[in-house]
Amino acid sequence: MSQTSIQTRSRFDWKNFAQQYGLMISFILLCLALSILSDRFLTVNNLTNILRQSTINGIISVGMTLIILTRGIDLSVGSILALSAVITADMLQKGMPVYLAIPFGLLVGAGLGLISGWLVTKMKVPPFIATLGVMTFGRGLALTYTQGKSITGLPEAFRFSGVGYLGSIPMPIVIALVVFLVAYIALTRTKFGEYIYAIGNNEIAAKLSGISVKKYVASTYVITGALSALAGQILIARLNSAQPVAGIGFEFDAIAAVVVGGTSFEGGEGTITGTLLGVLIIAVINNGLNLLDVPSFYQAVVKGIVIALALLVHKALK
Repeated sequence: MSQTSIQTRSRFDWKNFAQQYGLMISFILLCLALSILSDRFLTVNNLTNILRQSTINGIISVGMTLIILTRGIDLSVGSILALSAVITADMLQKGMPVYLAIPFGLLVGAGLGLISGWLVTKMKVPPFIATLGVMTFGRGLALTYTQGKSITGLPEAFRFSGVGYLGSIPMPIVIALVVFLVAYIALTRTKFGEYIYAIGNNEIAAKLSGISVKKYVASTYVITGALSALAGQILIARLNSAQPVAGIGFEFDAIAAVVVGGTSFEGGEGTITGTLLGVLIIAVINNGLNLLDVPSFYQAVVKGIVIALALLVHKALK
């Protein structure tokens, strides 16, 4: 065997290594840096708080991952969260049982997602424009429904999802983990996931192979709408208050988490585990900046830089 072939075999593939483990290494280094800069970072209470605070964005980001995998985008998740939350809270205050109010609120979110899916698939409206319209409609409806007022005083049975515990684990974390697990199985072990990736890779080829592209693309918006509603219910259960202005900017945090997690806007490339890491990275950055007393307007700058770097690194590694 020649020396050249030995060198070729022994040469380490840094690009492949970075693609597989770069995100995890970045997350670990970020945590190490913050643990050095703040002695409050690596405490049980703070780490639990990071996980609890990341649940809302995490649940929404699961849906956003599905949409971006099909080359779409959803700007309406924050408005859907707000509208479904205030409707759920209002139904509860009017005496609807918790076991009916929760699915009712989820149906509101799924219904708005269906509108977005219909606009994108049937009316051929670009996802950005379609969901921008639903975002404006949903926010306006939430403000009209409540006359701009908050709804407070929710039943204790409902609030369990936001402030309760399963053993020693906060319920929002349990719910978010279940959502991630279901999404992981759906994308890696079912025809649904196979078709989602196929549509993102080549929509025309997917259609020619017999996949109902419109149905599966629309389903991603419906799922995202329902997940946004679920996130909204957890949020108001924790705060004991539903506000029509809730969720403003949540769409950008979700997009940031998905992009940082390695999902490509070109479609067909990305994983739920990557999104989970992206959510945790965004949450750790937010938490670390707060611990370091960085002003809020600088925090937006830092997150913008992180997103830009993630896009540049992803492009460089392709």
